[in-house]
Amino acid sequence: MSMPNRRPPHGAALSATAPRAAATTAPAAEAGGDRSDGGTPQADDAPAAGLRFPSDFGWGAATSAYQIEGAAKEDGRGESIWDTFSRTPGRTRNGDTGDVAADHYHRYVEDLDLMRDMGLRSYRFSISWPRVQADGTGAPNQRGLDFYRRLIDGLHERGIAPMATLFHWDLPQALQDAGGWESRDVAHRFADYAEIVFRALGDRVPVWLTVNEPKTVVQNGYLEGHHAPGRQDPDAAYLVAHHLHLAHGLAVAAYRTTGSGRIGPALNLHPCYPADDSPAAARAAILHDGYENRLYLDPVLTGRYPQDVLDDLGPGSRLVRGIRDGDLATISAPVDLLAVQYYTPYYVTADGATVPRWPTSQASWQQIHPDGMYDVLTRVTRDYGPLPLTVTENGLPSPDTLGADGTVDDAARVTFLRDHLAAVHRAVADGVPLESYHVWSLLDNFEWDAGYDQRWGLVYVDYPTQRRVLKRSAHWYRRVIAANGL
Repeated sequence: MSMPNRRPPHGAALSATAPRAAATTAPAAEAGGDRSDGGTPQADDAPAAGLRFPSDFGWGAATSAYQIEGAAKEDGRGESIWDTFSRTPGRTRNGDTGDVAADHYHRYVEDLDLMRDMGLRSYRFSISWPRVQADGTGAPNQRGLDFYRRLIDGLHERGIAPMATLFHWDLPQALQDAGGWESRDVAHRFADYAEIVFRALGDRVPVWLTVNEPKTVVQNGYLEGHHAPGRQDPDAAYLVAHHLHLAHGLAVAAYRTTGSGRIGPALNLHPCYPADDSPAAARAAILHDGYENRLYLDPVLTGRYPQDVLDDLGPGSRLVRGIRDGDLATISAPVDLLAVQYYTPYYVTADGATVPRWPTSQASWQQIHPDGMYDVLTRVTRDYGPLPLTVTENGLPSPDTLGADGTVDDAARVTFLRDHLAAVHRAVADGVPLESYHVWSLLDNFEWDAGYDQRWGLVYVDYPTQRRVLKRSAHWYRRVIAANGL
């Protein structure tokens, strides 16, 4: 999950999709789930007839290593930048850290059983780089690799397809000390790490994702500074973007020599609409889209950076100066699929600011606009061709509480998922080659700088006891999977 930056560096804005009608969509009828205590499902719990997905559609859920694993100092795991950041006073809500999180490292078997009971067909997770290489270099930590081998074997035993992400923001601290993603060398260290993982686990994982949301690293880690490593340096930020792209390309090259499955990046994309009908707002929205979407799509899928963004940054920017001969060929080596993550749209004013248009979630930056999901998916297919797509994150935080009867009634999440899945279905019906959809998130978890104040999971985690409880949304999602549609 990401906290998108609301504004790129020079007051620029981001857009390539035409604005949809601003009429508010009426909320779907509240949906519920059967209860773990045997309670009676409500009449509107059953998926409505009509919206069926392809028979081989991959229904899944997603997590990331630092957000759920815990065991931060066990079995040879090294320090990551998120260990450092979260343990620094004032950086996270309530001083929360991922030291224990959802304790998935010790409770993964229980979590695998929950996935099976929900009927999941796919599970998207990430591998912790410092758990595999404590300092980001050198020989692998076999205890770390063995954990992921057990996890992957457990998924196969339960008929769930593994989808593994190589990098979900937990850079080894030792590499940060050596320059972090500002250093070109770190991209090559990433390729070495990727090759280790591919050789150890590649024959058991059909789909690999290279870098998760490079945009969030750039915007939240280097522009706003509220994610690790906590910098506020626009010139460094876009050099970091280039090196993250290079890391992706080098990992793809490593995979082609070691793996036989499929590989691609995971990009968070957000449609950017003019806030009004003025030509100035339209121009600002196009540039905003350049920073928000095309800066990440174009290098990977077309082999070039968007010229309007390069012009806006200027010829002296570290991004422009950091591009070497052959880099874009490496970055744009063919991928097998693209993972898309959608949370919110942006509405851009003539001066490049963004303004809200739709109701927001508990995460104040997230506007709830299901049509944006349709626009993102159809835009990628329209502009970049029929590349296979997977949705690897889409979800909602809500102030979930455990009721006296032992249930969690997260009706708002059910409505959110129903409306977004309807938009997904519409995109598939209109020709988008979408293979799977993953809810963010399987479990309540450490939500980066928001700590544990936000709950995004289908499964409630009672942190003091680590007890797991399927929420109403989990029961509802199980029936959607069983029906293969809404």
